[in-house]
Amino acid sequence: MSAEPPSAASHSAEPASPTRATPTVGLFVTCLVDLFRPRVGFAAVKLLEAAGARVVVPRAQTCCGQPAYNSGDNGHSRAIARGVIEAFEDVDYLVAPSGSCAGMIREHYPDLFEDEPDMHLKASALAQRSYELVSFLTDVMALPLDRIAARFEGTITYHDSCSGLRELGIKQQPRALLSAVDGIALAELPSAETCCGFGGTFCVKYPDISNKMVSEKTADIEATGADALLAGDLGCLMNMAGKLGREGSAVRVYHVAEVLAGMADGPGIGQAEAERAQTLHDRGGD
Repeated sequence: MSAEPPSAASHSAEPASPTRATPTVGLFVTCLVDLFRPRVGFAAVKLLEAAGARVVVPRAQTCCGQPAYNSGDNGHSRAIARGVIEAFEDVDYLVAPSGSCAGMIREHYPDLFEDEPDMHLKASALAQRSYELVSFLTDVMALPLDRIAARFEGTITYHDSCSGLRELGIKQQPRALLSAVDGIALAELPSAETCCGFGGTFCVKYPDISNKMVSEKTADIEATGADALLAGDLGCLMNMAGKLGREGSAVRVYHVAEVLAGMADGPGIGQAEAERAQTLHDRGGD
């Protein structure tokens, strides 16, 4: 993703009032958004600017370090965390379109530096200024619902990702914002709070268990009759989109930011790749 995202002024969101305080938000893009779904990052910029923030994207940012941390590699986790702390030292807030990455920074960075007093203070200071995107929009910026100038025709269902729900308490915030999207209807997912089986390295270490979990999840998604599945973490979304695609499902999959920003008019997550694969197949593999 470019370090200089386009301004939200070219989109349909109402511009923030000039009388509002203007905090500087450093967008933590996340690895998956950068590599697989940059549109989520641009949607985040649009929403943050509509809420009244000035958005910067520090070029020096890297992975949050969670894969190494979850694998017990605290040495590399600390090295990565130092870089993130330095990259976001001068912003008012760090905001990530991911409960997983935001949870890593908020909940685990201070613990990594318990034996280094100076770094512990810096890590704790950044942790207190770090938020998941939808939580920040509602709980910090109090984004007025009339600033969500989006439309989505169809019924959606929503998956509550584990880190956002359990570490950060994100549950009602996305539903509140989605209620302002014209044309949308919500069919609650019975297993909304149940893990989809991704879990970062979990799906690699325990593929059979992971597949069983996501199979149960996609069955529940289909049972809602929803046209689209939304969530706030791209890892979970890619996992569920992949399974839905392999099952031949017509359910489209989007990050919640894409819908809130009015940017869910293109292929869903995984769809472009599936369409390209089908085209290659139809052409005999050319």
